[in-house]
Amino acid sequence: MERKEHTIDAKGKILGRLAVEAAVLLRSKNTANFLPRITPENIVKVYNTDLLKFTGKKLKQKMYRHHSGYPGGLKEIALEKLMTKDSREVLKLAVYGMLPKNRTRDKIINNLKLFKKEAK
Repeated sequence: MERKEHTIDAKGKILGRLAVEAAVLLRSKNTANFLPRITPENIVKVYNTDLLKFTGKKLKQKMYRHHSGYPGGLKEIALEKLMTKDSREVLKLAVYGMLPKNRTRDKIINNLKLFKKEAK
């Protein structure tokens, strides 16, 4: 497979719909010669992650959770707080969850390049 580079402008786009678009491009599912066993090397660059749009009350209500493995080790952070901290992480987590849960996931996510500002 040949390596392709795609650019996406996130300005005014909804998080989930943008994440689907990026995940499809990363896996090359939009090509005629898609094979699940082959790890594609497509690069997806997403600009303006600070200008993502959210529907409903997601900014206040959506929580990201992970556990340290120790008693009382549940960590929670709201979407609103994570967006102010680093908007790239929000999109990365959304795309990461849409990739196949196998060894190739960590390799594929490295081909996602995220930028807070416009390309120059």
